[in-house]
Amino acid sequence: MSKPNTGDLMQVREVARYLGINEKKVYFLAKTGKIPCTRVTGKWTFPKKLIDRWIEGSASGLAGQPRSLEERSFLLAAGSDDPSLGILHDLYAVRTRPASFFMATVGSSAGLHAIQDGIADFATAHLREQGRGAVGKYEERDLIPTDAVVVELFYRELGLLLPRGNPKGIKSVRDLARPKLSFINRQPGSGTRIYLDRELARARLNPRKILGYETEVSTHLEVGLRVLKGEADVGLATRTTAQLLGLDFLSLTRERFDIVVPKERFFTQSIQTLLGIVGSSEFRDRVGALGGYDVAESGRIIPLTSHD
Repeated sequence: MSKPNTGDLMQVREVARYLGINEKKVYFLAKTGKIPCTRVTGKWTFPKKLIDRWIEGSASGLAGQPRSLEERSFLLAAGSDDPSLGILHDLYAVRTRPASFFMATVGSSAGLHAIQDGIADFATAHLREQGRGAVGKYEERDLIPTDAVVVELFYRELGLLLPRGNPKGIKSVRDLARPKLSFINRQPGSGTRIYLDRELARARLNPRKILGYETEVSTHLEVGLRVLKGEADVGLATRTTAQLLGLDFLSLTRERFDIVVPKERFFTQSIQTLLGIVGSSEFRDRVGALGGYDVAESGRIIPLTSHD
């Protein structure tokens, strides 16, 4: 059997193998306009780049109805962003050729919705917890399916990213409301945005008084780049982002970053391969080398507890 074409255009058989579905399903999706394709000399062709975007778009709810979570040749994740996820992607790709790993950075809330709706294979999330031992009083604990499996990736530090030398003299969240101080925000539904809004409420600060509160980006790296380029005076992101870009960092909290797997996906080969990577010394060594992470218990299963 020939290998799937990984060039610019794919045929029906290649798309079927790439998505892990039968050819009749591909024809149905093409004829109903639910998948990117074109018809040339009577044959359906599928631009691979558009197929990849379609897969990622599904995790954001952009490509119509959820797909069946049958065993397939790609792994689809949705949820929170972290610079280390590139390492997870690379290690998975090495172990599962020609399988692919797609990640949609849509925020913790949207990621949990994606697994609830049967769109994604797993979600990445960092939502507030009480104590180290269990999944406790998450702000959005109800979004986690009761039979889901929560696996720890690592602990990380979250705080304010500042230009080198902290020229504005920022010392706390309260300083964000200072006149002429520009802020770069994360998108609604991200764990970072949820944390920020809670801290603003605790400090009794009106978000409308923060210059730049309405300016949003979807990743930690984008926050850091805005500060690095002088387009914002401050943003909220991880210590690792600050270290990678040579920015100053004011630590605010230490949080756990998890992956959440629906029970029906947990024992699939792709998820078991992924979890094997998360618990490996290679993953811990590479993530730990970035700095700003505690990977001592990467791969442990977190018990779901009552949130009353």
